[in-house]
Amino acid sequence: MPAPLRITEVERITVDVPFRPRVRPWNALLVGQWRVSEITRVVTDAGIVGWGETLPHYTWGRVTDAAVERVRGGNPAEFLGDDTLGAGLQMALYDVVGQALGVPVYRLLPLPKIREWCPIAWWNTKAPPDVLAGEARDAIAEGYTAHKFKARPWFDVYAQVEAIGAATPPHYRLDLDWNGLLVHAGNAGPVLAELDRYERVAIYESPIPHGDLEGYRQLRRQTTRPLAVHFDDPPFATAERQEICDGFVVSGGVSRVLRQGTLSAAFHKPFWLQLVGTGLTTALCAHLGAVLPFAQWPAVTCLNNYSDDLLVESLTIDGGHLRVPEGPGLGVRVDEAALAGCRMAPPYEIAYPRHLLSVVWPGGRVVHYTGMAQCWADFRAGNGPAQERGVTLEVHPDDGSPAWAELYARAERAPVRDRRSG
Repeated sequence: MPAPLRITEVERITVDVPFRPRVRPWNALLVGQWRVSEITRVVTDAGIVGWGETLPHYTWGRVTDAAVERVRGGNPAEFLGDDTLGAGLQMALYDVVGQALGVPVYRLLPLPKIREWCPIAWWNTKAPPDVLAGEARDAIAEGYTAHKFKARPWFDVYAQVEAIGAATPPHYRLDLDWNGLLVHAGNAGPVLAELDRYERVAIYESPIPHGDLEGYRQLRRQTTRPLAVHFDDPPFATAERQEICDGFVVSGGVSRVLRQGTLSAAFHKPFWLQLVGTGLTTALCAHLGAVLPFAQWPAVTCLNNYSDDLLVESLTIDGGHLRVPEGPGLGVRVDEAALAGCRMAPPYEIAYPRHLLSVVWPGGRVVHYTGMAQCWADFRAGNGPAQERGVTLEVHPDDGSPAWAELYARAERAPVRDRRSG
């Protein structure tokens, strides 16, 4: 009998993977740190090398020094399914064991394979209609047919949908996510009713806070589109008993995803997998989607935001679907030259300059904010119109002028309401 595989080395490599130019300024407003990726490299005594990925500023679990020490010297198969290891380390161990056995990762999961191609969505944060239209054109060219974007009260969502519709063929579909910023069903009902008129709109995610169970029941009765919330927020049993949604957003470590996906299937609820990262994370997402029958909604990995997938050969996306890799382990090869080219020194954060955000409505109404976090808090408190036509967001970087500094100082104390003539 051959000796068991042993882990001899665990290396963590932090890289800065630039965003694509069009989305770069809009991502910088809130998700700019997603450029930072920690790549985990696991080496065994047999010379097998496994790879994994963690976004340290957006992850269900970081890889800790303690987790690294726990696996060092151990058999990687003993740690499969252990979500406490963190995203990148867990992923790398699945990659190692799959390679050692000569099978793809999905064969290591306790469910049979049911699909070779998994639905996948293009993803964008909040952005103006023309930016989203440009993104949609790229999405079609790169094989996508679904598009999830962040709908916000400070952008005209109807203009966004219309601009994307004008730039894409009729089969292109949109999933809209408010992160609760429509505040309550009284706001959300008319907005969803208006959006129901657009054929492109497919799914609504989190239009109001998840704790408003009666509000979700009301919206579900009114809208013709499915409503999605994050799994276990509210608790799954509550969501099912109260019948608040039509499906879920499923995310987390391998064991958590399998548990959530299995429970969703037991209640015939579709979901999308949401695992954010570059090519490694997207590959793992495909393996999970291959075995989860109700992973029927387009997965979100945000792969399209990055200028480099960090892979030697890119994953195949065609007809709105991601091909499940069939090679051993994750079935992809890491581009080590690309890693070397974007390696990052501590501290592992991106520095962004100060800016003012100005939300502008028709008639010259304006509110100024010091950043997106302040803007979110103000709208969550119900201090702005829910979704008014013609609204837009302006970004004003620090220009060094006394007027900019004075307005910024005022906005630091509280959002500044203003009015423009003309």
